[in-house]
Amino acid sequence: MPAVTPIYARPVEILQTLIRFDTTNPPGNERVCIAFINGLLREAGIETTILARDDNRPNLIARLPGRGVAPPLLLYGHVDVVSTHDQPWTRDPFGGELVEGWVWGRGALDMKSGVAMMLAAFLRASAEGVPLPGDVILAVVSDEEVNGDWGSRFLVEEHPGLFEGVRYAIGEFGGYPLYVHGRKFYTITVGEKQTCSLIATARGEGGHAALPARGGAMGKLGRFLAALDAHRLPVHITPPVREMIEAIAGHLPLAESAAFRRLLDPAQTDAALESLGEWSRDFDALLHNTVNATVVRGGTQVNVLPSEITVELDARILPGLTPDDLFGELYEVAGRELDVQIDVYDPGPGEADMGLFETLADILREADPGGVPVPYILCGVTDARFFQRLGIQTYGFLPMNLPDGVDIWRTVHNADERVPASAIAFGAEAIFRALQRF
Repeated sequence: MPAVTPIYARPVEILQTLIRFDTTNPPGNERVCIAFINGLLREAGIETTILARDDNRPNLIARLPGRGVAPPLLLYGHVDVVSTHDQPWTRDPFGGELVEGWVWGRGALDMKSGVAMMLAAFLRASAEGVPLPGDVILAVVSDEEVNGDWGSRFLVEEHPGLFEGVRYAIGEFGGYPLYVHGRKFYTITVGEKQTCSLIATARGEGGHAALPARGGAMGKLGRFLAALDAHRLPVHITPPVREMIEAIAGHLPLAESAAFRRLLDPAQTDAALESLGEWSRDFDALLHNTVNATVVRGGTQVNVLPSEITVELDARILPGLTPDDLFGELYEVAGRELDVQIDVYDPGPGEADMGLFETLADILREADPGGVPVPYILCGVTDARFFQRLGIQTYGFLPMNLPDGVDIWRTVHNADERVPASAIAFGAEAIFRALQRF
């Protein structure tokens, strides 16, 4: 009989199986998916621990012993996914189909692909008896897509001893290429913006809608929203973003290089963004705090003027800045007609510890000599904000050698999420190399 290829050498099959578990959050129901992963690890002779606030929302911890010449390294990823409701999928979002070299399904990018890569590398290191520099801890968690209350937040708050001594972690979201003027740049995430949900309230005189209504709640809200739509908040150039832009500019022809370097002059940043075309959106969020209105509530019936209207705002704050900084910028742009309060704020990672960056960058240079690794700040948030409370620096390092034209941010959380199978094998190999070198 032909030899059976070990499961760690089949990361695409692992991904397909993970996708087939519907772990839409809410409600999550990650239990069966975690049980599958637990089975793979147990079959490989690896001890595991399951921890949960709710039996349907478990988290898995496994550990490989190392030589003790380096602090432990943490690998962590989540298996919950966002909803597919009302999205026009052309294939079953939980089918995990492999079609013409692409794996389709919810989580193909965010982030069951990453879990499949980590799991394959972890199992391979165990099977091959790799002499690891330090212990490697694998954490597979629930509930990243909502608040992390059942997942990483729970582990950090209730079981911090599991991560004692850890300095660096590998998590989402980075390692994918950004193509600029034909050059390929691999993003290694070293920080992320902070999430800050706001509630703004507009108040004014209510009454009968047949009477003229000027200066009321609706008018105040309209002026506020129009101001947000018309103006960016002030420019901030964080050290990792400066390094990223300088690296990109250093590998472009003279004219294109000059255009990118203009981003680093606050007096020219916004004008430079307008000239970047397709890349404007990607860099805009890295150079400004952002505030977007997402939910409006107010009014009871058509002939009654509302005396109070609320609008929920999604704010994202750059590393090193605070909600107080954001409020000052917001009032400067949109005025003080509305009462703005913080609803939820999770402080994010502060100054990046770049101690592992060159090791990860070298792995990418070897795997794809045509790519240039650059540091990156994520405009969204991940579970990194919880692990930073324990002094752990997370690197978004899930390498995927994606072809030019794949817009990862238009695919994640969207219909027809998919990933090239070759990218999963690429990432599993890169993470395996990282386990040998940290």
